[in-house]
Amino acid sequence: MPPLTRRTLLAALGAAATAPASGQPATAYRVERFAGPLENPWSLAFLPDGAMLVTERPGRLRLVSPSGTLSPPLAGVPPVWARGQGGLLDVCPSVTFPQNRLIFLSFAEPREGGGAATSVARAVLSADGTRLEDLRVIFRQLPASSGPVHFGSRIVAARDGTLFVGLGERGQKEKAQDLSTHYGKVVRIHADGGAPRDNPFIGRPGIQPEIWSSGHRNIQGAALHPATGRLWTVEHGAMGGDEINRPEAGRNYGWPVITYGKDYSGARIGIGTAKEGMEQPVHYWDPSIAPSGMLFCTGEAFPRWKGSLFIGALAGSLVVRLTLDGDRIIAEERLLGGLGHRYRDIRQGPDGFIYLLTDASDGAILRLRPA
Repeated sequence: MPPLTRRTLLAALGAAATAPASGQPATAYRVERFAGPLENPWSLAFLPDGAMLVTERPGRLRLVSPSGTLSPPLAGVPPVWARGQGGLLDVCPSVTFPQNRLIFLSFAEPREGGGAATSVARAVLSADGTRLEDLRVIFRQLPASSGPVHFGSRIVAARDGTLFVGLGERGQKEKAQDLSTHYGKVVRIHADGGAPRDNPFIGRPGIQPEIWSSGHRNIQGAALHPATGRLWTVEHGAMGGDEINRPEAGRNYGWPVITYGKDYSGARIGIGTAKEGMEQPVHYWDPSIAPSGMLFCTGEAFPRWKGSLFIGALAGSLVVRLTLDGDRIIAEERLLGGLGHRYRDIRQGPDGFIYLLTDASDGAILRLRPA
């Protein structure tokens, strides 16, 4: 693939040459432009043959070949509400994709009355990779709203085939604590959209049965821990207070009652940083980095990075590598800060290399390879 310019490539290599906080030797890498341009790409997902699906927020889904060739937009994508932060968001292949070519999409769906909310659809990718077939919406966030912010949304396929979906609170922070809505929640659904019988609030009157956890602000990254299979998420705070959490069934993660951030006016939010019955984050940032995609590195291409947790950042225009000791984060290294990109998603390819989406009107897929 063609490299970035000499200036930006040297900046990337310079960032890698800085010793990480753990004191271990730095990992040298090179940055390549793998594919593009893409209009505000939002999510990237690898398929078993090494090809990938990539969403563009205005409402396009494309197939990218293992060599980096972009397809025309696929037919059959649902209409999206492409305003503010809304549009076509995440794409996630089913755990049964090798058998049935099933994928899931999350998107801001136009609703009656002019509003919108996050929905999840399922569809079959055609054998020739040109269209989606048998598309149907399986989950709708309730209620709809006219607000243009905080749709979320990442989909994670659990090992048992259920789906975790991170949902924003649509800028209505009090509703993150309201269990009659899906605002500011992680929901867990079956592949047909039904609520699993072991969900924590199933059968309780006045509570949405899909809810797994509550008290979230705007989840933009999520992944399963490769060893434990547990869900990890990362969400935007306000002015500071971005959080990494490990959402567990029925737990409340505090927003907006407790937070490590402040309102954009500088005013205090909630009661402070702790309250009995509300969970503490695994990690938080203040000032904010505006976190996005999340990746547990498991490949052999970067031996010193194996086992690390990577987070893309938007406002911070960087990638954060976090060193773990069990479920604790013990060190942080910041990468790619010299390139000036907003990093929307981050994934590991079948080749073990790391792939990134840059969020811009002329965005691209970048690839990190060992230098």
